[in-house]
Amino acid sequence: MRSSHNAYPVREGFSSRRCDMPSFSRRTFLQRAAACGAALSVPMVASSRVLGANDEITVGVVGLGIRGLGAHVPGFQHQKGVRVLAVADADRTRAAAAAETIKKRYGLAVQHFQDMRKVFDIKEIDVIGNATMNYWHALSTIWACQAGKHVYVEKPLSHFIWEGRQMVNAARKYNRLVQCGTQNRSAGTQRAAAAWIRAGNLGKIKFITAFANKPRTSCGKRDKPLEIPEWIDYDLWCGPAPKAPVYRDRLQYDCSFDWRYGDGESCNQGIHEIDMARLVLGDIPDLPRRTISIGGRFVFNDACDVPNTQIIYYDFPEAPVLYEVHNLRKAKGSNEVPTFRGIRVGVTVDCEGGWVDLYSGKVYDTKGKLVTTITGPGEDHFENFIRAVRSGDRQVLTAEVLVGHLSTRICHVGNISYRVGAPAPVSEARKRIDGTGEFVAMYERFLEHLKAHEIDPNTAVLGQWLECDSENECIKNHPKANELVRGTYRPPYIVPDLS
Repeated sequence: MRSSHNAYPVREGFSSRRCDMPSFSRRTFLQRAAACGAALSVPMVASSRVLGANDEITVGVVGLGIRGLGAHVPGFQHQKGVRVLAVADADRTRAAAAAETIKKRYGLAVQHFQDMRKVFDIKEIDVIGNATMNYWHALSTIWACQAGKHVYVEKPLSHFIWEGRQMVNAARKYNRLVQCGTQNRSAGTQRAAAAWIRAGNLGKIKFITAFANKPRTSCGKRDKPLEIPEWIDYDLWCGPAPKAPVYRDRLQYDCSFDWRYGDGESCNQGIHEIDMARLVLGDIPDLPRRTISIGGRFVFNDACDVPNTQIIYYDFPEAPVLYEVHNLRKAKGSNEVPTFRGIRVGVTVDCEGGWVDLYSGKVYDTKGKLVTTITGPGEDHFENFIRAVRSGDRQVLTAEVLVGHLSTRICHVGNISYRVGAPAPVSEARKRIDGTGEFVAMYERFLEHLKAHEIDPNTAVLGQWLECDSENECIKNHPKANELVRGTYRPPYIVPDLS
């Protein structure tokens, strides 16, 4: 499908099932899940032109921040028979600078645009590297699929659960290959360690702890709105999100910590760890039975509202998954970074016979002695995507869009619990999470962290217990929480309902 910008239709209707509508049975859900699995296993010629092993694959990269220029461009360009043809960014100076950088590095003269749709309209382009901001992922990926492109889209896959499902629907409807940028899916150590654990080598899984200790700075809080430079098309930059005055000091990356545009550390980084936890548990297709989150945005009195200290409990029947975020240093006045078991960012899996540091593959016994290290063959994630494009087979993709969606929606329900919560005393928090085992211990670590920063723990937001409906992708017990499953979009940048 190649034509003008009018080729990207929008529909505002919401016809998907909701939690207040009749639910189909679990048998039906499992049948549909099996059908999705079957769809993944069927080879397909998924290109507007047939691509042989020796044919050149051409690429357009949209979104030219750290990931776009720093990962997507080299990730594609270093591969034999792959060439970047065009780039785009709502900041036209970024687009021009990226084109100049590509010319210097690779000797390539690429086209550069301010509007990504002009890249999608280039019929010679086969694939899109989508490194736009979170709130743009869904619509831009759908547009690219409608234009006949395959897409590698950055993590987290979506900004809302509902739009993630529309991305899956777009890949199916337009017969496109869509890879989510959760690169651990292609990493040999993580895949091998997960398989080793699933094989029962350490006995039954007791619980999984995922964590991200990544210090962040304040977003700032301006008295007057930030002046948007004339070289940024602010309407296009905002896209589906609200076109609102900016009171942060920086326009670009810090929007990740504003709920209107971003999803915070627990989704931005957390998608990597939650995705690996889901893999360890057998790539379970379900949401947790229930979830709860506790946290807050502490120390910084700024214009962002996403928590910089947060813990989340995901109640899976296979084993509970716990997530922990620390965007502050170890203590007030300290430059040290918090760790868990000496690790800053990662996933540890506790089993009956010991525990595993999933990212390093190191296996420890119950006394903490290193007993072995698991390794395995891996593949570059961009190379995996291009290999899939050449084969035309979705099954080749290690992080196909459905895989990315099933993991991303877990992160979202944890955040929704926080967003419908309110500050509560420690006594109430302890009562609410009573009986959650290791999560109680995680909460005590959370309290110690707040104490180290001289923060009143009674100001922390206590989330609501949310009961999740995997089949209908919604919240069963909290209408306000269920409203956050699907976003509201700013015309004309409306994510279409492709159900």
